[in-house]
Amino acid sequence: MRSHALLCSLDTASLAQIIQTCAETKQLIKGKELHAQLLLTWYPICTFLTNHLITMYSKCGVIRYAHNLFDKMSQRNIVSWTAMITGFSQNLWLPEALKAFSQMRISGMNPTQFAFASIIKVCVSLRSITLGKQMHCLALKSGLDSNLYVGSNLADMYSKCGMMIDACKFFEVIPCKDAVLWTAMVDGYAKNGESEKALVAFKRMIKDGILMDPHILSATLSACAANKAYKFGMCLHSSVVKLGFESKVVVGNALLDMYSKVGDMESASNVFVIVSEHKNIVSFTSLIDGYGEMDRIDDALDMFVELRRQGIEANEYTFSSLIKACANQAALEQGAQLQAQVIKLNFDSEPYISASLVNMYGKCGLVDHSFQVFNEIRNPTEIAWDALLNVYSQHGLGKEMMGIFDKMVLEVKPNAMTFTSLLSGCSHAGLVEEGLSHFHFMEKKYGVVPRDEHYNCIINLLGRAGRLKEAEDFINSMPFEPNAFGWCSFLGACRVHHGDVERGKFAAERLIKLEPENSGALVLLSNLYAKEGKWEEVRALRTMMKEENIKKLPGYSWVDIREKTHIFGSEDWCHPQRKEIYEKLDCLLDQIKEAGYVPCTASVPLDINDNEKLQFLHHHSERIAIAFALLNMPFGKPIIVKKNLRVCLDCHSAIKFISKVTGRKIIVRDSSRFHHFADGWCSCGDYW
Repeated sequence: MRSHALLCSLDTASLAQIIQTCAETKQLIKGKELHAQLLLTWYPICTFLTNHLITMYSKCGVIRYAHNLFDKMSQRNIVSWTAMITGFSQNLWLPEALKAFSQMRISGMNPTQFAFASIIKVCVSLRSITLGKQMHCLALKSGLDSNLYVGSNLADMYSKCGMMIDACKFFEVIPCKDAVLWTAMVDGYAKNGESEKALVAFKRMIKDGILMDPHILSATLSACAANKAYKFGMCLHSSVVKLGFESKVVVGNALLDMYSKVGDMESASNVFVIVSEHKNIVSFTSLIDGYGEMDRIDDALDMFVELRRQGIEANEYTFSSLIKACANQAALEQGAQLQAQVIKLNFDSEPYISASLVNMYGKCGLVDHSFQVFNEIRNPTEIAWDALLNVYSQHGLGKEMMGIFDKMVLEVKPNAMTFTSLLSGCSHAGLVEEGLSHFHFMEKKYGVVPRDEHYNCIINLLGRAGRLKEAEDFINSMPFEPNAFGWCSFLGACRVHHGDVERGKFAAERLIKLEPENSGALVLLSNLYAKEGKWEEVRALRTMMKEENIKKLPGYSWVDIREKTHIFGSEDWCHPQRKEIYEKLDCLLDQIKEAGYVPCTASVPLDINDNEKLQFLHHHSERIAIAFALLNMPFGKPIIVKKNLRVCLDCHSAIKFISKVTGRKIIVRDSSRFHHFADGWCSCGDYW
């Protein structure tokens, strides 16, 4: 009686306010209790109250209750339809949302800006740009396309569907832009690989006097991460601190990701400590990914152990980052263990994880394993296809790669990454005409606009083939200046083919202008001079490097045996088996000489006699690593050696002979590709 009297004392507006509070605070039990009391006391529940109940149940995730209420309504107004459509959209009942939207229009009611916003979000969730464009036309006919609420969602839809040109056009015609609309554009640019434009959009927003909020800061920090804009990111961090947003999880995670992506793991760790009270799986995954990118695999695995200790469940992105870290270091045993955990947790069907496994086995030199993992994927996405294509590309299996591409285009649409792998693979395999053909047709046939990485691949393709004049003409015809990688490829080609000093010197000058601290340009130019016997120029360059404290990147190789990584340099290295390793090296040298090996002393860019050059070559890090592996790995197991620099011509020849005299399969992963040595030959066919 008391509850009946209490309810009778409340007017409809007061009851609606209570229901709204339950909805906003997600107090489902209290909301249901109130609804039950209304029914038990025969309180007249009008359309106005029913609309609020529908919204409450929808926001609390009990969409079936909302749907039942809606179906039983004797009278519905535009708010009823909008509440139901919004509820379906929020709870991802996407077909039901579309059906309700159609029924509303059939009933003769015109959609409001809120109904349009909800149905446009449905189009985004369905990734249906065709449906989205239809809704855009309806909004245009209703005169709501320039409404800020509808406009923000349309801009967001076009950007999330990868149509940034359309999103930008639409964005520009909206007269009054708020933080939500700016966030949609910044986030859209960042997620579509146009991080520089995202940062420009953010600057425009600040100039327009729009205040920063956690969402826009998070989106802009993501753009900084993608663009490696370290200084910009640090400035944003200052703004975050000033505005008191550092403890906000979404901002803290964005900061973590930004610092991790730019390689500042100290700052990333500091942010991790600050957000410690609110850290979640995204926080841990960002840090794990950062450690993986910095080749700090032990730290990445330690973080994984820590998150599990804290009772936080790893997701597909966590495992993907860990597997990627194993791939970068070619840590096969750890990668295989992670695969076992992934299968146990039923994550192996997740697109990012399956693609990461394909990539991991490929980077560990096991192409067959990559292909096997790929074949076990039920419906391979473009990510998985790209991963497989990249594996065959890195291993120089050009013909097989072309076959995979032909199958891929029958299933999914190729993207920018697809063509980077394809063109790179053509370069490694010497498929010059095929590579040029794909480059010229990638936009016409598949709608993929060539980026700087695709132009770099063509420079590399022509340079490796010794077609330096064509490479030079191609550079001159480019719509923009080549980046550091492009000039480095051209300089390397000038050194390897015909010792083209003039072109090489020009390329080195351009490269040094772009990256003054890059020692690689000076080293390549020095090697080019050495190949032509211009020792005065070599000495002058080395003197300049010494004076400016520019140090050459030291070469080193490593091999994993029984879950332990053994690292070797060409000179300064220590190991308990040092004596045995040198004895094995000497024994191997005698064996391969007897088998026909002739040292290529021209590979040593030093003004010393041939005996000294031979000794220098004999102690290259990859040979030391192979000698150690031969001493410690059982016969029949392939030897997998990783090297941070390109394998020199002489070592390539020597390893072919070592594989022949020992009867062992040797896989070498250098800075650009894989070499599979067996029975005295290499998979690259001496073209690399």
